[in-house]
Amino acid sequence: MEAPYAIEMLHITKRFPGIIANDDITLQLKKGEIHALLGENGAGKSTLMSVLFGLYQAEEGVIKKDGKEVQIRNPNDANDLGIGMVHQHFKLVECFSVLDNIILGIEPTKNGFLQKKEAREKVMALSEKYGLAVNPDALIEDITVGMQQRTEILKMLYRDNEILIFDEPTAVLTPQEIEELMQIMRNLAAEGKSILFISHKLAEIMAVADRCSVLRKGKYIGTVETKNTTMEQLSAMMVGRNVNFHVEKKPQHLGEVILDVDNISVASKVHKKDAVKNVSFKVRAGEIVCIAGIDGNGQTELVYGLSGLEPLKSGHITLKGQDITNASIRKRSTSGMSHIPEDRHKHGLVLDYPLEYNLILQRYFEPEFTDKAGFLKRGPIRSYADRLIEQYDVRSGQGAVTPARSMSGGNQQKAIIAREIDKDPDLLIAVQPTRGLDVGAIEYIHKQLVAQRDAGKAVLLVSLELDEVMDVPDRILVMYEGEIVGELDPKTTTQEELGLYMAGAKRNEVKA
Repeated sequence: MEAPYAIEMLHITKRFPGIIANDDITLQLKKGEIHALLGENGAGKSTLMSVLFGLYQAEEGVIKKDGKEVQIRNPNDANDLGIGMVHQHFKLVECFSVLDNIILGIEPTKNGFLQKKEAREKVMALSEKYGLAVNPDALIEDITVGMQQRTEILKMLYRDNEILIFDEPTAVLTPQEIEELMQIMRNLAAEGKSILFISHKLAEIMAVADRCSVLRKGKYIGTVETKNTTMEQLSAMMVGRNVNFHVEKKPQHLGEVILDVDNISVASKVHKKDAVKNVSFKVRAGEIVCIAGIDGNGQTELVYGLSGLEPLKSGHITLKGQDITNASIRKRSTSGMSHIPEDRHKHGLVLDYPLEYNLILQRYFEPEFTDKAGFLKRGPIRSYADRLIEQYDVRSGQGAVTPARSMSGGNQQKAIIAREIDKDPDLLIAVQPTRGLDVGAIEYIHKQLVAQRDAGKAVLLVSLELDEVMDVPDRILVMYEGEIVGELDPKTTTQEELGLYMAGAKRNEVKA
């Protein structure tokens, strides 16, 4: 007789206002396997995992562990059953240390006093065993996103969880960190732990998963063994059509210089050295220029300097011949700059506002949306939001009045892109625009960027995704330790050469 499944979710249905997020879904996880859960943004993957982790209660269906039916009313019940979860947006206390976050909720005490010594020893032993190097005394707010993720994984392992849920674990990682995480997942599975792995990235699923279940618009499509399938078949199951993995571009028609960055420097908040050091480049109308580099080499601070989120230490920025070095963020926006930010929650949306208000954040003061007395015009705002929601296929349970917080990450991203492109900017700064998106949404956003270029706009793309860096832009500028160390033509360079520049092993003279 076959061993029972480690986890079975049978006929799960979960409803939210205006939407059935999970519609009669069955998922079976074998012991010791890595099982991928694939689907478009808003397909119901995170909701299904949140039901398993006790964050939501399903209206219908049952959950079994090792063949026995179980009730999971909250995350404590899940932990008691050995189920742990690394969330897409980490659940860490920023002002606590790594160690304090790992033991939070199950702190070892003796006579009412905290006993950290043995906890520290257990954490360090786990850290060594699974290759999860962390500094237990570092504060969460001071460490990289990759380190924060290791902390989340150690949190699960510290609780001796047997069922490990990874929700979009690679969305915020560099290529090197992704490879490390894959190896960690393989090691955990080899030890008999069972892993549910939510991802949009087909290459990662093919590389690490044993089986893959596909959801589309809240419904279960099917389960396949990855060794017997292809990326094209998976993408067709996921979006219901064939997806073009290659970006189609017309020949370039270069126009005037739109953005002229002259010798700018931006201070670092982490150390005494400047994060951006004397950087100069130009972006012309009709081209996409990509800033590439390993995360943490000054790209974030460069964009903050360009968009006005951080002041410059030195240098000048000119937009369409107008000096905007000391201009306010609103002035830059009204002068023709749009910005798709790296952190959609921190700088892209007001999460507790409805979608319609988020879509006019940059334009609410215009006569179209505000009357002479300063009151918002609700009718025009609703009509405008409805148009963008339809045009950009932003999926939201209650349409324009949906709270931004309740939308899936991919649909939050689509809303930001709709808002920024609809302003008809001269310069579009797009930072990690496809982070955490499915192949259908990525294809759509790449088309939008190329359409901006073909319409004679200037596009500055900042990306950590090597495929995107090679496929989308007309020129690549590589950043390393706050400087631009190379200018490459994506048509003639290779990923290997790009990698050498990104690692600082090669540099060339950049034509300003």
